[in-house]
Amino acid sequence: MSGRRIVSLLPSTTEIVAALDGLDRLVGRSHECDHPPGVEALPVCCRPRIDIHAAGHEIDRQVKQRLAEAISIFEIDHRQLSELQPDLVLTQDQCEVCAVSLADVEAALGRSTGLATRVLSLAPANLADAWQTIALVGEAMERSDRAAEVIAELQSRLQTLAESANSQPVADRPRVACIEWIEPLMVAGNWVPELVTLAGGIDVLGTAGTHSPWINWPDLAATDPDVIVLMPCGFDIARTRAEMASVSTRPEWQQLRAVADGRVVIADGHQFFNRPGPRLVESAEILAEILYPGQYDFGHHPLGWEPL
Repeated sequence: MSGRRIVSLLPSTTEIVAALDGLDRLVGRSHECDHPPGVEALPVCCRPRIDIHAAGHEIDRQVKQRLAEAISIFEIDHRQLSELQPDLVLTQDQCEVCAVSLADVEAALGRSTGLATRVLSLAPANLADAWQTIALVGEAMERSDRAAEVIAELQSRLQTLAESANSQPVADRPRVACIEWIEPLMVAGNWVPELVTLAGGIDVLGTAGTHSPWINWPDLAATDPDVIVLMPCGFDIARTRAEMASVSTRPEWQQLRAVADGRVVIADGHQFFNRPGPRLVESAEILAEILYPGQYDFGHHPLGWEPL
């Protein structure tokens, strides 16, 4: 039986394992895995090689420098991995910036003798892929039936939200820009535009199923969205608010419709939106609360989002 001793190197897969009632099988985690509460007590099996506490523009500089030099952004604790003796390691090969890569995991396991370990690498690009990752993890854990139940429940919740939030005419739906990085500007792609649609909005810059693109200030000004949602990857609300101190004085920023109308919000980009797992549903609920204030209240404010 596989998946008796699991090392999860992604926050999203840690949450998937929990949703499949498998927390008792987790023996190791990544430095970012922090949900559900209690997983922080597990041994950490990887860490970043950059200063993740630096300002956003400095993180961007460090990342690009390492990528240009073909140096991995993360390192795996080979000794820890060997001591844990996992039979299943969950990782990803979608984004070399986001988490430990498949190549890093395979190299680490190659240095650890005596391990008969399955590596499941995931690369979700949209919502359908995200649900498929739950099915794949369920198959690896031999809990496919439970995975099917979880997927059905999540899809049902999203369908209920979408039927309500999309009841108004398209012309009345707010135009939204979701910002995944601030310095420099990046807009959210992949599954986020789908979440915007489900929550009753129109994403003016992101494209579903494609990687998050870099943009410039004229791009943002040209779309002049009704609502701007700040959700930098890995940043909580307080950190994003601090990042905005230098941006809020820019003339390009002050001229935006959403800024003038007070419709700029900060979402928790660490806990939500950037983890393709069960809490994508909560992410859609957060968007509905933001886009239709007073109409939806799922209890996510102020922990999940706040006005800028």
